Amino acid sequence: PCHSPCGCALQVIGGAGLDIDFSLESPSGVLLINEYRKSDGVHTIEPTEAGDYKLCFDNSFSTISEKLVFFELIFDSPQEDEDGDNWAEVVEPEEMLDMKIEDIKESIETMKNRLERSIQMQTLLRAFEARDRNLQESNMSRVNFWSAVNLGVLVVVAFLQVYMLKSLFEDKRHVRT
Repeated sequence: PCHSPCGCALQVIGGAGLDIDFSLESPSGVLLINEYRKSDGVHTIEPTEAGDYKLCFDNSFSTISEKLVFFELIFDSPQEDEDGDNWAEVVEPEEMLDMKIEDIKESIETMKNRLERSIQMQTLLRAFEARDRNLQESNMSRVNFWSAVNLGVLVVVAFLQVYMLKSLFEDKRHVRT
């Protein structure tokens, strides 16, 4: 479990309606977040107890259509690397000049956290883009279908008009010789 604020980002990127029910429970069963028929959301929680938190995506209200959901868990707590301090042992005091090694480590850690956060935001933006692309492709197939239907109707009407005009101007007198 994380000890600083954690987050969850979700985005429905495919399926009819583009909505889903979402809930989050604490390890003791306390309902922290409960949303109905949402297409996206970003939630931040402060974990108060250790254990497994339960995420639930529910599509039971839509029994016919399935949904494609993107979700990401975001942990803001710094994660320790096993090899993080090894490079500090290699640097000798003469090479440090006027900088302290702790300042460099702190700057690198801050940069690492900011890069991780920007990767998470880019992933979330890719999910938004994927949802919009799926919606556009679905709309394009509908537009193409109805355009073909309209074209067919126009061709049939054009032939009917030509036939009607031709029959209107036909000479109906029979010439007898």
